[in-house]
This record gives sequence, C-alpha cells and structure tokens, in this order.
Amino acid sequence: MSPLIDSFWRAAGYCLMPRVIALSLLPLVLIGVVTAAGGYFFWAAAVAWMQALLDGTAWLGTVWGWLAHVGVSDVPAVLAPLLVLLLTLPVVVFVCVLAVSALMVPAIVDLVAKRRFAQMQRRHGAGVLASIWWSASSTIVALAVLVLSVPLWLIPPLVLILPPLIWGWLTYRVMAFDALAEHASSEERKTIFARQRASLLVIGVLCGLLGAAPAVVWASGVVFAAAFFVLIPVAIWIYTLVFAFSSLWFTHYCLQALQRLRSLQPPVPAGAVLGGPVVDVAARPIAPAQQP
Repeated sequence: MSPLIDSFWRAAGYCLMPRVIALSLLPLVLIGVVTAAGGYFFWAAAVAWMQALLDGTAWLGTVWGWLAHVGVSDVPAVLAPLLVLLLTLPVVVFVCVLAVSALMVPAIVDLVAKRRFAQMQRRHGAGVLASIWWSASSTIVALAVLVLSVPLWLIPPLVLILPPLIWGWLTYRVMAFDALAEHASSEERKTIFARQRASLLVIGVLCGLLGAAPAVVWASGVVFAAAFFVLIPVAIWIYTLVFAFSSLWFTHYCLQALQRLRSLQPPVPAGAVLGGPVVDVAARPIAPAQQP
C-alpha cells in the first residue's frame, strides 16, 4: 500500500482513540472554564464600560434619541452585553484553540511513536525554539507570497489553485517539522523534506481543504441564529479534530519515511555525535602496529 494512503487510514483510525477524542474536546473545556471565570470576575464591569461608551458617544446619542422616539428605548443596555460577547468570545476561542494546538502536537507525536515506532532512536534534531522559529518564518513567507499572488487571483483558474497550494505548503512545513523534530537529526529532516516534498505538499493541501469544513458550520450558525450556541461549539470541535487528524497524518507519514531512510543507512556508531555526519568507523584504515 502506498505510504500516503497507509498513513491516511492510520490517522483516521487513531482519531477514534479515546485519547485523541479527549484532546479534540479539550478546547471546549478550556473555553468553558475561561468564559466562566471571565464572566464571574469581569462581566459586570465590562458590560458597564460598554454601556457607558455607547451612552457617551455623541453621534450614537442621536441614534438612541431617534429610536426612543419610535418606541425603542434603552438600546445601549440591550446592546452592551451582546457587544461584549461578540468582542471577547472570538479572542477566547482563538487563544484557547492555539494553546491546545501547541500542546496537542507533542502529545500526538509521542502517541504514534510509542505505539508504532517504539524502537526508533530519538536524535532530537530540533528543540522548541527551533520549532517556533521555523513556524514563524514559514508563516511570514506564506503570508508574503499570498499577498503578492493576489493579482493572479483575477485569473479564474488560479484563484482555485494558488491559495490551497500556499496554505498546503505552510501546513506541511510546520507539521512535518514538528513530526520529525524529536526523532530525526537535522540532516535526516532535510533529506526527508527534499525527497518527500511532493507527497508532503499533497497532505498539506488536503488537510487545508479539510480545515475549511468548520467554516460551513460557522456559516450555519449565522444563518440559523437559534442554533448558534450549538453549532459554534460543534465547529470548534470539528476544527480541533481536523487539526488532530492532520497532525496524525503527518506524524505517521514522516516517521515511516524516517524509518525507511534509516533502513538504507549504516547504523550510527556508539559515541558518535547525533545530528552530525554519519561516519562509518569500520571503513577507516587501521594503522599498522609499531614494531618494537
């Protein structure tokens, strides 16, 4: 079976594991805790501040007066809680999902490694700072290319091709790096990136398309306002589950590629510095013994 398809089905199967499901539900729990704590400590003060802002804005005073004239009174008191909710909830959701995503990737890599690649040597080719720098630099490059490519979007076929390719490139750069950071040396990671670039890009594009699924649920929440508080948590959960699936897919594929790469290389000698060039000790000439 093709490694691409094999890693896909393995990732889908791992999504049914209780640990992965718990990780995907963690953002909802965290959002609930943060929202409850924020509401308990800051809700009244935030609503009062927003209402004072609405009452104190001169041009809005004209609007409130006109609405009161037609029979709609005390609009700032009604709008203030809604505006506070609309302004704070996206920030809370973004921060919580980002925090859980940062914790999810190491947990998923560790899960796959222990269950499928327990004997694989960990060569620690990149640390946390290197991962942060790699993600940040790749994001900056992707955003720059995205902005520069906007004029090309006027050509009908390219608007359907360029954005998925750019986000797919960013997805594979970040997730493949994190999948290999713990186990691969720097040279091994570069080799896998060079040899598997096309397959990694395909995975990145497909995962990016899957990431658009929650947007449909978000749109449904806007259309069906009555189900807003049900559909939005569902969208958050789907997004986190897609992120977990993407991480699982990259981890299975990259660690399998690393295993194949090492099977074609001579073993690392004992005491050799990991991450540096591999030297075959047996191939070195042995100096002749000195005669007495």
